[in-house]
Amino acid sequence: MINADSSPRQPYSTYHQWYASQDRNRLIAKSKEAENIFRKTGITFAVYGHADSSEKLIPFDLIPRIISGREWRRLAQGIEQRVIALNAFLDDIYHKQEIIRAGRIPRELIEKNDAFLPQMIGFRPPGGVYTHIVGTDIVRTGEDQFYVLEDNARTPSGVSYMLENRETMMQMFPELFHQNRVRPVENYPYLLRQSLSSLAPPGCAGKPRVAVLTPGIYNSAFYEHAFLADMMGVELVEGSDLRVIDGKVKMRTTRGYEAIDVLYRRVDDDFLDPLTFRPDSALGIPGIMDVYRAGNITIANAPGTGISDDKAIYSYMPEIVEFYTGRKPLLENVPTWRCSEPQSLKYVLEHLEELVVKEVHGSGGYGMLVGPTATKKERAAFAEKLRERPGNYIAQPTLSLSTVPILVNKGIAPRHVDLRPYVLVSDKVQIIPGGLTRVALKEGSLVVNSSQGGGTKDTWVLED
Repeated sequence: MINADSSPRQPYSTYHQWYASQDRNRLIAKSKEAENIFRKTGITFAVYGHADSSEKLIPFDLIPRIISGREWRRLAQGIEQRVIALNAFLDDIYHKQEIIRAGRIPRELIEKNDAFLPQMIGFRPPGGVYTHIVGTDIVRTGEDQFYVLEDNARTPSGVSYMLENRETMMQMFPELFHQNRVRPVENYPYLLRQSLSSLAPPGCAGKPRVAVLTPGIYNSAFYEHAFLADMMGVELVEGSDLRVIDGKVKMRTTRGYEAIDVLYRRVDDDFLDPLTFRPDSALGIPGIMDVYRAGNITIANAPGTGISDDKAIYSYMPEIVEFYTGRKPLLENVPTWRCSEPQSLKYVLEHLEELVVKEVHGSGGYGMLVGPTATKKERAAFAEKLRERPGNYIAQPTLSLSTVPILVNKGIAPRHVDLRPYVLVSDKVQIIPGGLTRVALKEGSLVVNSSQGGGTKDTWVLED
């Protein structure tokens, strides 16, 4: 928000003027009011492995993260290029595998990857779309320097917090949205339903029936599953509500079983169909993959998309983008060392105190080492893990992430942030102007994940 000379950055100029005129005690009171709104609404998430409380509020900071129209255009172009390349990559590896034959990606990286599903080989989803909903994690290290940290192409979460953050801010400070000409995000549920419906299977007659498949109330993101189903005006279902009848996936209703055309699933691949994947799964629908391959249901996101956001594949994203779009990436990757390569492993082990090391299949900030903040003992223990299973890890430099102020008792203080914009893919790519800004609330921390103590902010993209 503030330049080195203490003047406000241009996107924040109107907001900063407003902030300077506010009584600090009023803002602290408003912060508590926001927390009460979240508590009453039930905006929670579960933290696995915490004995103190299974359900937690995600801390919300009421100073927004503001992005100018010019900055957003650049981000949106880069995100669109990347999402198009991801879909082309998925279509290729499940069909002709031209990128492997061209020698741009090692064959074993695909075929030996747990996220690659042989059951998807030769099958093309309705409309040729694999990643219907994508959450692209972006970090900023300078005025014009953005990096993609991660592509979330399986079941990206957090969009409910983006929507609730905006609703809460509009409720508390309605005048700010007109003064700052903030672009809307609240039409996301409508756009999501429209996007999903447009990719209904070819045999769908009339208005497509959409449903959200949840693992159930014990899942950490259950609040979001229920919220999105409610906001879209569609059914929220569990695997036990569905069965395969006459070659269709049908939902139990008071009028008997009725067919579903599009299933927005928030269940991992492994648990989707006990006849195809894990036989002990009680969360999926026996036989749904047969219905899917017969072209009688759309599953969003498509099974097998996990290969595209795998952290080992991530390191090849510059090559992937160039291979399928014919252009250099507009958004850069964070430089990445693949620990499966002996020279890279040697470098990583010698520079652990400088690097961030992540599990290839990890998420949520679990299973990672932040070298500069880790103890000598923690680094030594992690080095052993690296030597035992080098192919399970990648390493990246510790980036100097941009900061945004948070409200503290004494005023404001800088904290590191990232950004997850949400993308809808159908016959077009729609990028919601905003996204979820996650903030590391601990001073000096670079870990923004809510499961690791991070909070969230409303993200404002300004009209030009």
